[in-house]
Amino acid sequence: MCKTSKMGNALEKSPQSCYNNSILDFCVLVKGAGVQIRKNNSEKGSLKMKILVVNAGSSSLKYQLLDMTDESVIAKGNCDRIGIGGHISHKTGDGRKIEQDCDFPTHTEAFEKLVEVLTTGEGKVLDSMSEVSAVGHRIVQGAEVFKETCIATDEVIDKIDELAELAPVHNHPHALALRACKAVLPEGVPQVVVFDTAFHSTMPRKAYLYGLPYECYKDLHVRKYGFHGTSHRFVSAELAKLMGKKPEELKIVSCHLGNGSSITAVDGGKSVDTTMGFTPLDGLIMGTRCGSVDPSAIDFVEKKKGFTPDEMTSYMNKKSGFLGISGVSSDNRDISKAAEEGNERCKMVNEMFTYEIKKYIGGYAAAMGGLDAVLFTGGIGENDAPTRANSCEGLEFLGIKIDPEKNKVRGEVCKISTDDSKVQVWVVPTNEELLIARDTLAIVEKM
Repeated sequence: MCKTSKMGNALEKSPQSCYNNSILDFCVLVKGAGVQIRKNNSEKGSLKMKILVVNAGSSSLKYQLLDMTDESVIAKGNCDRIGIGGHISHKTGDGRKIEQDCDFPTHTEAFEKLVEVLTTGEGKVLDSMSEVSAVGHRIVQGAEVFKETCIATDEVIDKIDELAELAPVHNHPHALALRACKAVLPEGVPQVVVFDTAFHSTMPRKAYLYGLPYECYKDLHVRKYGFHGTSHRFVSAELAKLMGKKPEELKIVSCHLGNGSSITAVDGGKSVDTTMGFTPLDGLIMGTRCGSVDPSAIDFVEKKKGFTPDEMTSYMNKKSGFLGISGVSSDNRDISKAAEEGNERCKMVNEMFTYEIKKYIGGYAAAMGGLDAVLFTGGIGENDAPTRANSCEGLEFLGIKIDPEKNKVRGEVCKISTDDSKVQVWVVPTNEELLIARDTLAIVEKM
């Protein structure tokens, strides 16, 4: 029976502010960077910390405020339409809701509004922002510069912005949010950055190098970086707990399936391969992204349609995938409904998606030399039983057997494999915000 569970290599030398295993060195470096830590209680072991987690996009700023004494959500929301108007959605842990149109010319105004709704009016949960011990930010691309969570000094923020050419949709907005946050928060509240790519920094070179001339890697830093690392790290660690094992004892295939999807081979708690590559465009077919395609086919389409390189990139990122093949929607729920009603192109999307997932599960089992568990997470992975069943169908030779009744679960922790399945299959809801908050707390408590 299933139940809900509360769960809780270098472009250049890494910036000196990055966290390392020496607490003394780390504290000295941070002190030198002028960071002062604000704690609500100076007694070690009795800190009551409230951590604000921020996930900035090009026109949005999502947030969660967590009480780390019990890892509960105090409030969460989203400032969207930044630069083209503005709107904030805010919800407190006790159920109060705010929906308001605003004026957000930049991320700074959005962050100012975030502070306003947290500290005043109907959605108030703080007397002042001085109650916030630290702010943790999700950063998509850390390249080979950032392999660990670190304090966001000015130097680090500048470097994140410099890496925008590797993630133009994400990194510059991250840098804008970091600067906006610094401008609005009380002096002394530290900011911590957690990188999606960091979890994949353990991939061996045989997994991350491409078959292009080596100079492309050496001079242009073209390689597989991988993404969704924050999610894969969280769910694989949670699965180890659920199985009563240490992460080092397990070989796991982690399937993060949503509008953006990626699969990661996790061997001994470390990423050894993943489906997304130089950008999040690679790998599986996704909501609007094409996934892996022969580069010559791209060149052919670009010439035939008269696209510029930028137009071709947009075509592959925004008009392909589920949407491009089905002609119906980028949303898996719409695709599945239309498929049930007989739409052949939507049936084809489902078939392609689950076929690719199945190939990667088998391929990564081979790469790791074994398999202990497969996990499904993300919006599709956590909620769509047919996708899970079809992705595992035919993998009985690997020791994978799905229990149809258990597989009906939606959005809850559940072992969905049969009792005699040699490889366990689980649904494990992801919680990237909680992992970011935990990382932030771990660094702040050591300072």
